[in-house]
Amino acid sequence: MDLLELPTLSGSLVTREPLSFDHVAELCDAANDGELWRAWYTSIPHPEAMTAEVERRLGLHEQGKMLPWATRLGSTGRIVGMTTFMNPSTDAPRLEIGSTWLAKRAQGTGANREAKLLQLGYAFDALGCIAVEFRTHWHNRQSRQAIAALGAKEDGVLRSHSVGPDGALRDTVVFSITASEWPAVRLGLRHSLATRE
Repeated sequence: MDLLELPTLSGSLVTREPLSFDHVAELCDAANDGELWRAWYTSIPHPEAMTAEVERRLGLHEQGKMLPWATRLGSTGRIVGMTTFMNPSTDAPRLEIGSTWLAKRAQGTGANREAKLLQLGYAFDALGCIAVEFRTHWHNRQSRQAIAALGAKEDGVLRSHSVGPDGALRDTVVFSITASEWPAVRLGLRHSLATRE
């Protein structure tokens, strides 16, 4: 599983392009749309911390521990968020799609579904993953619903799994899609995108 190659993943609604410092200004604008960093159950960077977050993600990529992308919305040509492949396991090839967020204006547009379709296709078809995982905060109901709508199954809840910046304990909900489930998930996502209003 090559986690150093970082391809561009293109669809009709969104493009996942390799994250770079050139994206910082547009990422700040995207985070400001809805003041996303204010949600206590997420870790979306404040615009003032965006450069440091991009630097962190690029550093992990250089170590082969993360594939970071920026998300460009096709209808506007603007960057509207970012995502990663993270926590890779090469023995039994699997990884997590995480550290994902979208500007408020891009939510509910089909952009998230197509972006996940692109990422899942790369994970299963190019990298040969046996499973792809998603994790989110128990209190992030919007994220939990979106992950389930992709076709992922809930594996369980990791109780008191981590400590947030404010010291509160986080219960983490774990979802996954396995390689054997991927063909049906892919069909479901394609159908959902083709029939969306």
